[in-house]
Amino acid sequence: MAQAMTTQGAFPFRNETANTIAVVVLSPNQALRRELMGKLRSPHWRITEAESGADALDKLGANETDLLLLDPRLPDLDSTEFSALVRMQFPDVQIVTVNSHTGQPLLRSSSPTPLAVHVVEVLERSGALPTSTTAAYQPEGEEADGLPGMVGNSEPMQRVYAVTRLVARRDTTVVVTGESGTGKDLVAKAVHLLSGRRSNPFVVINCAAIPEPLLEAELFGYVKGAFTGAVQSRIGRIHAAQGGTLFLDEIGEMPLALQSKLLRFLEQGEVQRLGSSDNFRVDVRVVAATNSDLRKLVEQRSFREDLYFRLAVFPIKLPPLRERTSDIPALAASFVRRFCTAGACVTPEALNILQQHLWPGNVRELRNVIERSGILMGESRDVTPEHIIL
Repeated sequence: MAQAMTTQGAFPFRNETANTIAVVVLSPNQALRRELMGKLRSPHWRITEAESGADALDKLGANETDLLLLDPRLPDLDSTEFSALVRMQFPDVQIVTVNSHTGQPLLRSSSPTPLAVHVVEVLERSGALPTSTTAAYQPEGEEADGLPGMVGNSEPMQRVYAVTRLVARRDTTVVVTGESGTGKDLVAKAVHLLSGRRSNPFVVINCAAIPEPLLEAELFGYVKGAFTGAVQSRIGRIHAAQGGTLFLDEIGEMPLALQSKLLRFLEQGEVQRLGSSDNFRVDVRVVAATNSDLRKLVEQRSFREDLYFRLAVFPIKLPPLRERTSDIPALAASFVRRFCTAGACVTPEALNILQQHLWPGNVRELRNVIERSGILMGESRDVTPEHIIL
């Protein structure tokens, strides 16, 4: 990464034309994030915040980033494992670890870059964080056995965490089941992030969102002239996931006519593009998800039995929120940090309302309720019962 200096002191820029350093501040503690961002407030810094390892990986992948400020007390990943993952996927990103309590930097590299040294100097000149900032920090979902992006320490979720971590190490095909809004996509992403394929693509295709005539072309690709409008050849999503993971969401909605072709790919590891007789070998792990009862679909002859058994080598069932109500306080607090006034919390009266609800829409519904509360509360410091609309 090229370094240059400005006339305003020893301030290293990635290049002289951009004159901007892109930083991701990662901590589950919102107060800590805000304090660190305040210390780096300058026209020269473009700062993004992240509250979990999975969130940070998304931010790093979405935008070119120079520096990651890392609070090692992550809610979803071991910090050493996370740092190794960042260095593998984003080798140009500099990592500076900060003390979770004082906000002071901890340089671990034997040959730190000018950028890292400059950030350390800025933070050290600012001093330790106010006691109120660190005292208020109650890390959420800090359990070591959790999954990236998932919150909750109930017994049903601990079982999900345990089996997901076990199967992630292998290339076994996984099917994730559960009601809508329970977080099946998060489990699928966790299987990928915790596997040896994490540095390769994670490709998602929603089988219910793509019209049947287009789904085959999206999955398997096509050659020029294969059908009207095919003006050039294109690889499919399966091929695009080479070396990584293909996530087939809403697999129960896949048209019966396509299921046999998907089964052939799963059994032989080959894809054939539309309009071509050539087969391409691919190395792709498949994770599928559905809120349907696949066994009933098999009985109704709308889902192939052989495909069902090929997909359900390792099933993971997510519990509905009504069966893990002890996780509601942690989930609500997580969404409050995301959608509500800084420092806001849910009052006991409001929390009681949340815990009495049956949540037919599960965690997604809870997220929507808290987001509405963030709008309704205005400048209020707390989420109260009048802010809860179910």
